Amino acid sequence: MLGWEFPPFISGGLGTACFGLTKAMNEIGTRVLFVLPRPINLGSATHVTLLTPPMKSDETETSRYQLGDLPNVVFRTVNASLFPYTTPSEDAAPPESEAVGGYDVTETGQSATTRRIRRPGAAGFVTGGPGEHYGGDLFGECERYAAMCVTIAQNEDFDVIHAHDWMTFPAGVAIAGMTGKPLVVHVHSTEFDRSGEHVNQRIYSYERQGVHAAQRVIAVSHLTKNILVARYGVPPDKIEVVYNAIDETGSGAPPPIRKDEKIVLFLGRITMQKGPEYFIAAARKVLEVMDNVRFVMAGSGDMMRRVIELAAQMGIGHKVLFTGFLRGDDVARVFKMADLYVMPSVSEPFGIAPLEALAHDVPVIISKQSGVSEVLSHALKVDFWDVNEMANKIIAVLRHPPLHAALREHGQFEIRKLTWRDSAEKCVGVYRDAISRRVPALA
Repeated sequence: MLGWEFPPFISGGLGTACFGLTKAMNEIGTRVLFVLPRPINLGSATHVTLLTPPMKSDETETSRYQLGDLPNVVFRTVNASLFPYTTPSEDAAPPESEAVGGYDVTETGQSATTRRIRRPGAAGFVTGGPGEHYGGDLFGECERYAAMCVTIAQNEDFDVIHAHDWMTFPAGVAIAGMTGKPLVVHVHSTEFDRSGEHVNQRIYSYERQGVHAAQRVIAVSHLTKNILVARYGVPPDKIEVVYNAIDETGSGAPPPIRKDEKIVLFLGRITMQKGPEYFIAAARKVLEVMDNVRFVMAGSGDMMRRVIELAAQMGIGHKVLFTGFLRGDDVARVFKMADLYVMPSVSEPFGIAPLEALAHDVPVIISKQSGVSEVLSHALKVDFWDVNEMANKIIAVLRHPPLHAALREHGQFEIRKLTWRDSAEKCVGVYRDAISRRVPALA
């Protein structure tokens, strides 16, 4: 398995999905060798046990370790700097934070103050330029990661290659070419989700090469499958939809915090894809009708400064709280505080956060442009651009306790049917099919 993030070093839903899948595969007895870029700050990963110390050598340096509760999963880290969601000017370095108006703001270039989003029918979505989400040398790091993965693969025993998203596709293709082992690629997001019609052509070619080189393709939703068919020319029968899932919430979650105001939560990256501008626009309309509401935006991203300025311009800055990026117990605490979770994503291949909200007993409003809308029946759904309808639904949930209670109770029932074990078993089924289609490598 090839990936570029894993808890606690995560920047989005991919790390959460990789953790859920590998944990479930461990439980059903599937042995996984997970290769990922070297984590920064290994000391903060208290749940990681190093099996061998890092070699003090050149860029072929690797480490091998395991998590104590995943005996069937072995991790190999390689010395590659894969930092997604940054700008070319940053040369692949992690974004730095600066204080703006009392908030911690992650700024990633001028695009944060110039990016806009158009409504459907306006020739796509405007971004600050192709590839602005990524570090300038990220393509070189992908190729270096691929070369080191090939070196690792020469000395490991495995039956199938499972590559997550475009940054690992070159490694997957190279390993498959060297070994003749079947390649399965897992598409969690496409460049069209991230950039609308203004795609980075090099990233698109990485994605296209990966999905066509693979024996089988896993998509996180039918929404994503349809994009792969229409935009990448992948035969529909080559693609298997495997939905993401949710772990049951542990009993050790922090207790609810008392408050007088209703709290509406946005939790995710503050980027074009997640629709934060629409959340702020809906918030203003809600506050025109209800004053006892506070809007919390948990996350960071290249639109943070723009969204803070937008809230101030609308005169609702005092009603919008920006927490910055949250993890662990802080995520559980903010869910416990919330009365409602809203995900206004412009294009969301799946969206795990609504499942997490329901697991914490929080009703959800989700955009119709999300994969998770395919599996949740007891969630209110709205077009991301329809801020009037979004505001109306927020007001309805906050003002009508029976609706609030019904969404919570039925949502809890729905998420019990979505387990990582089922997702893992479907992936293993895809592996078996890929192995049966394998074409042996030429001698």
